Amino acid sequence: MIVARNRSGLTSGILFCLLLLLGIGVLAVTSPAAHAQEENQPEKGKGQENQPPQEETNLFEHIIKSAGWFFGPLLFLVSIGLVTLIVLLSMDLRMGVAVPPAFVDDFTDLVNKRQFKQSFELCKNDSSFLARVMTAGMGRLQYGIEDAREATFNMVDSVRAGKDQLINYLGTIGTLGPMLGLVGTVFGMILSFMELSRGGQPNPAELAKGISHALVVTLLGIAIAVPAIFCHAFFRNRLTRISMDTSTLADDLLTQMYHNSRRASGGAETRSTATQAGEPK
Repeated sequence: MIVARNRSGLTSGILFCLLLLLGIGVLAVTSPAAHAQEENQPEKGKGQENQPPQEETNLFEHIIKSAGWFFGPLLFLVSIGLVTLIVLLSMDLRMGVAVPPAFVDDFTDLVNKRQFKQSFELCKNDSSFLARVMTAGMGRLQYGIEDAREATFNMVDSVRAGKDQLINYLGTIGTLGPMLGLVGTVFGMILSFMELSRGGQPNPAELAKGISHALVVTLLGIAIAVPAIFCHAFFRNRLTRISMDTSTLADDLLTQMYHNSRRASGGAETRSTATQAGEPK
């Protein structure tokens, strides 16, 4: 369990570093572009003094303007949903949350003391992955260890299916991002060709506006899809690992409880036989 917790902490650190590097990369691309444009501007000659000064464009502001009033808010809402899912799954899919060490220690101590009712109440009052699985297995333990194991495996599949739904939304966002970018690309190119189809000398500003819209929406769609696809694979692998560890540990705890209950019942039968035979208790 310690190794699994260390592995979960390492993967969480890697995910945080990748997201941090993505944010730093966006900032690094945004700020030098404005400075590079200032440095590459030709010096004004004496004949250009009367010309109006050119506006300095910031890449970040240009991206916001080029995204448009429809695709900009839409991609922004999708990105908020993506960040929300990543935060929720990061908090939920942790080994310390799914398999709390304190719960395992308390349950083992109660089982060793043959306090089976208290151990069942402990599982019912806990909301962790392991506690829900143990509650289902202990409810069927009176019918034999095989029925209890089958109940635990079914509960593992049920809890895993519920958590897997959120992970599937990440895959949906990873697929949806490039599709939205493609729609924006087609829309931007339509605007540019509409300007060309008017005849005469086309307006370069309008052409650049349509092409810029196409490229910016494509960029934003890909930027959303990349972390979504990575996190989809990352959390799916983590859920598989947590499910396997929970299933194995639940089987061990149920087996331990089953044998302790058999020993307790066997000892009670031995004392009852000795009492009937006239032996001292």
